[in-house]
Amino acid sequence: MFKILLPWIIAFRIKTLPAAISPVLVGTALAYKISNDFNLVIFLSILSASIFIQIGTNLSNDLSDFLNGADTGDRLGPIRVAQSGLLTIDKLKLGIIISFSLAILFGFYLVSVGGNIIMLIGLLSIISGILYTAGPYPLGYNGLGDIFVFIFFGVVAVMGTYYLNTLTINIESLVCGIIIGALSTAILIVNNIRDVKTDAASGKNTLAVKLGLTFSKIEFLIMVLLPYILSLYLYFLINDLGIFLSFFTLPISFNLIYQIFNKTGDKLNEVLVKTARLLFIYSLLLTIGLFL
Repeated sequence: MFKILLPWIIAFRIKTLPAAISPVLVGTALAYKISNDFNLVIFLSILSASIFIQIGTNLSNDLSDFLNGADTGDRLGPIRVAQSGLLTIDKLKLGIIISFSLAILFGFYLVSVGGNIIMLIGLLSIISGILYTAGPYPLGYNGLGDIFVFIFFGVVAVMGTYYLNTLTINIESLVCGIIIGALSTAILIVNNIRDVKTDAASGKNTLAVKLGLTFSKIEFLIMVLLPYILSLYLYFLINDLGIFLSFFTLPISFNLIYQIFNKTGDKLNEVLVKTARLLFIYSLLLTIGLFL
C-alpha cells in the first residue's frame, strides 16, 4: 500500500502546503480578533478547499513542466513524478480532476455562506492554478508566477477567509494578505533562483531568468522583511501586542537572506524548505497572537 501511495505523496509536495494553510489560519484569527467569533465548519471547509487547490496546482505543475520540457534530468530540485516515471500522464490528469473536484465540493458550502463573490474567487483560483504552467500563456513561464502566488496565496486567500467569517473586508485583512503573500512569494523566488539555468534552457521565463539573479535575491530580501514592517502598521490598526509574537522569526529571516546570497545549486533545496517553514511558523505565531 505504501508503495502505491508514495508517488502520490511525492506529487502532492507536502512541504508546499504551508502556502495553503497559512492564509486560512491568519484570516480566521483576524476575523476572531475583530468579531470575537469562530466558526469551526467554515474554518475546516476553507482549509480543505485551499489544500485541494494547492495539491491540484502542484499536480498540474508537475504534468505541465514535464510536457513542456522544463523538468529534465538536469534539474536540481526534488524529484518530479512525471519526469521520473513514478506516475503516468493519465494518472496525473485523474489526480488533477479529483483534487479540483474536491475543492469545488467544499466550495459549494462556502458559496452558500459568502455568495457569488466566493464562487468567482474559487473558480479564478482553480483556473489560475491550472494556467500557472499550462495553456497557451502559462503564468509561470512568462514571469507572472510571483504575482500569481502573491495575489492568490496571500491577498485573496486571507481576505477571502476573513470575508467568509465576517461578510466584510477591511484594511487589516488586506495588510495580513500582503504579509502572507510576501512570504509565500519568497518560497517561489528560491525555487526560481535554484532552477534559473534549466528554466532558461527550457524557455521558462521566470523573473530570475528575465531580470537576473541579483534582482531575484533582492526581491527575496524584500519579501521576507516586508512582513515585519507591515506588522508594525498592523499593530497601530489593531493595537494588539500579540502581533509581535511573529517577530521571534526575525533571526530565521536574516539567516535565510544570508543563505540566499551565498548558496547556489542544490544547496538551495534546504533554503527552500526553511523558507516554507518560515511562512508556517510566522503565520502560526501571528495566529496565536491574534487569538490571545
